Amino acid sequence: MLSWTLYDWANSAFATTVMAGFFPIFFEKYWSNPELVDQSTFYLGVSNSAGSLIVAMMAPFLGAVSDTGSTKKKFLFTFAFLGILATSLLWFVEQGDWQLAAILYAVGAIGFASSNVFYDSLLPSVAKKQEFDFVSSLGYSMGYLGGGVLFIINILMYQNPQWFGIPDATTAIRLSFVSVAVWWGIFSVPIFLFIPEPNNKDNVSLLSAISLGWTQLKSTFKEIRKMKIVGLFLFSYWLYMDGVDTIIRMAGKLALSMGFEASDMLSVLIIVQLIGFPAGLLFNWFSSIITPKKAVLVAILFYTIATSSAYFMNSKLHFYILAGIIGLFQGGIQAISRSLFARLVPKGKEGEFFGFYNMLGKFSAVVGPVLLGTVTLITGNARMGLFALVILFIGGGLILIRVDFDEGERIAKNFTA
Repeated sequence: MLSWTLYDWANSAFATTVMAGFFPIFFEKYWSNPELVDQSTFYLGVSNSAGSLIVAMMAPFLGAVSDTGSTKKKFLFTFAFLGILATSLLWFVEQGDWQLAAILYAVGAIGFASSNVFYDSLLPSVAKKQEFDFVSSLGYSMGYLGGGVLFIINILMYQNPQWFGIPDATTAIRLSFVSVAVWWGIFSVPIFLFIPEPNNKDNVSLLSAISLGWTQLKSTFKEIRKMKIVGLFLFSYWLYMDGVDTIIRMAGKLALSMGFEASDMLSVLIIVQLIGFPAGLLFNWFSSIITPKKAVLVAILFYTIATSSAYFMNSKLHFYILAGIIGLFQGGIQAISRSLFARLVPKGKEGEFFGFYNMLGKFSAVVGPVLLGTVTLITGNARMGLFALVILFIGGGLILIRVDFDEGERIAKNFTA
């Protein structure tokens, strides 16, 4: 179990230092034109969406392949390596070369997100059903802690480069990307060494699995249509995670566009990370008291409040308060959503179903950043772009209310293709 959660510790460094932290700063101040803030917001949104679109298209197919053969760990390794390589190559991108920076960032995001398809699908193999909420929450909490530790080190590198023998802040940020790649690689080792590959009684070679995966993928659509509760939950998840993922990916860029300083943004990210670690575990306890479904609805409510009030944000105190609210619920909504979905998955179809789960999560990250970036570009106001996300939380919450998880678990237990 610990070896599994350490992968969250490992790859969350990409989500924190690269995705939420230094890449938006560097993209605006170093790689793109700092005089055209709205355009750089649009470019970053498109880069996020392009990577997410590729992942969304691949996720269900890759999940189906991993169920056909015992290949979950092989694909996890492949995409983790892709993300690590792309992240390390950011070191070589020269000033003004925003196109190459955007491409490498998108490739890194593809590796990050695709590896999570197989990481998530291993959850039913490392925990019993009654442990899903705790283990999933522990994974996200470990991610906040691990990502936060490296992020604090990276900030110290950026603010005090002389402490580390680094010539300047620009070099420090470039080195921070390399440090993420090294961190991601080192702490990924335990999951490959100590988590066994789930055996498939119909285990076949990788090439045969790819061929058979196409066939299985077609049947997945029919299976999910048959399991209407799964489809209803996935639709709800797609809507509210659209807002969550967009805030994760674009919050830093939005803060800069709204006139806050880079130091403010970095301070806020530290707040989110430090609150996120204990909050993830507390949210698991909270969900056990009021039920996981109601806990997710509470998180959606607070996301709606935070996003709405951000339109009026004009002080650092307001900025920090909103960061605290996000930190309280960000890990919890992701962790409990993952464990809720695990309850609905028939045995032996974990990769296949989690492929669709991740596909919808990434399709949400296709629509959200483009929506935010486009509204910002049209109105010239980043606050309007952020406010546009509110309807996604409301829609997702209203649909989630209708999902009967007890019935969904019964159907999954008795499921036959």
